[in-house]
Amino acid sequence: MRKRFEQQMSLGTIPIGKTKITTKKRSGPLPALCAALKEIFTTPEWNEKVFAILESKITAGKKRTGRPGMDLWQIFVLSQVRLCMNISYDDLHDLANNHALIRQIMGVEKGFGYKRYEFEYQNIVDNVGLLDDETVRELNQVIVEFGHGVFKKKEAAALCCKTDSFVVESNVHFPTDYNLLWDSSRKSLDMVGKFQKKYPWIPGWRKKHDWYCQMKNSMRAVGKACSSGGRNKEQRIKQAVRYYLTKARALQDKLKDSKFPQLDEMDTLIFLCLSRYIEFSDKFIELIDRRLLRGEHIPHEEKVFSIFEGYTEWITKGKLSPNVELGKKLAITTDQYDLIVDYRIMENQSDVEMVMPIAEELLPRYNVKSWSFDKGFWHKENKALLEKHVDNVVMPKKGKCNKEEQAKESHRSFKLLRNRHSAVESNINELEYRGLDRCPDHGYDHFKRYIGLAVAAYNLRKIGQELIACQRRRQETEREYKAAA
Repeated sequence: MRKRFEQQMSLGTIPIGKTKITTKKRSGPLPALCAALKEIFTTPEWNEKVFAILESKITAGKKRTGRPGMDLWQIFVLSQVRLCMNISYDDLHDLANNHALIRQIMGVEKGFGYKRYEFEYQNIVDNVGLLDDETVRELNQVIVEFGHGVFKKKEAAALCCKTDSFVVESNVHFPTDYNLLWDSSRKSLDMVGKFQKKYPWIPGWRKKHDWYCQMKNSMRAVGKACSSGGRNKEQRIKQAVRYYLTKARALQDKLKDSKFPQLDEMDTLIFLCLSRYIEFSDKFIELIDRRLLRGEHIPHEEKVFSIFEGYTEWITKGKLSPNVELGKKLAITTDQYDLIVDYRIMENQSDVEMVMPIAEELLPRYNVKSWSFDKGFWHKENKALLEKHVDNVVMPKKGKCNKEEQAKESHRSFKLLRNRHSAVESNINELEYRGLDRCPDHGYDHFKRYIGLAVAAYNLRKIGQELIACQRRRQETEREYKAAA
């Protein structure tokens, strides 16, 4: 039976509402995050909305009896701390058990002399993993509403939006067809090792470790031949490739001829993984043969950039450094308070294609006064659509402008908003610094969840900074009042 939060506090527990948050300016990101989390927990309006979303995902359809799981509030706090601090699950486990401020916000910290509650590592990983992309998106909407309540002086104040895109890299190495063939071969041998461990009597794989060594050494020989210079380079490359492909084909034949038992579901699952890696090996053998031996040019759509993270895209944005990035493009939209009001993963889409979906999502929800983009988003249909609903649309045209367009882009208000657009680059830089430069989680679902949690943690930290600044101003006013009295 999983609860929102343990209402009946045990002896010695420090209430969340009494958590002390430092107001020092150089205190780091964690106090700001905790200030926002404390405000959400102690305000019934936001508390109810957050718990309703978490319950609909985590406890829906489950019995109200059984062993107590981790509280929903603890799951929410730990998921935000990980992305705010840009730390691994190992570091998160350490902070959850030893950092007093985090434990107070979770409601598990006790005074001196009382028995402490300790979190298990796998318990944290499994429970944080219960959140998905859809749930995190709903939480983000609530967090943005909460932030606007903190920042806005007038409830009806219009937003000044800025949209830009950047690349979130996936957790892959730089792909070449010959090192991807090595990945496929070693994973095939790993699956054979799983069968050997379960069924030691399987014949024909006594020298499995020798296959590892031969495949890796021949792969490294191809890489060295390709990267080195000297005379007869092309001949040396072809010689190394022929040897590498001979070994790879021999391994493929041995794998396909071997009979592996399938006596239960786990055996079937391992065999399916093995079949998948064998298919990858066949593909990369063909690609290497075509590219390095026959001299063919491989079309982009035939290339694979990772056998583990299949969603990975090869992205070239025309920049000097880095000239190539491997991952997914992410479009974010921020407002004048630096809150991210919308984020969207781009599925093999260009910047131009993102304007209409973002507008359809944001315009019904918010009153947008101005909206700025860079040249990559320009299209006459995009601009015409936005100008129907937004007073000031800043979307510089690609190429040469006519007289009317030149007059609009030379106007003072256009230049002012275009200069302010660069603030979104600062927001992107902060997101990357907080962990959104490269996703360490595996799988596309976890990739999407990681991005959503990073955006939520970023927004909460911005809100917490404003709450601490307001508290600091109140303290200064009180000191001045007392000094004057």
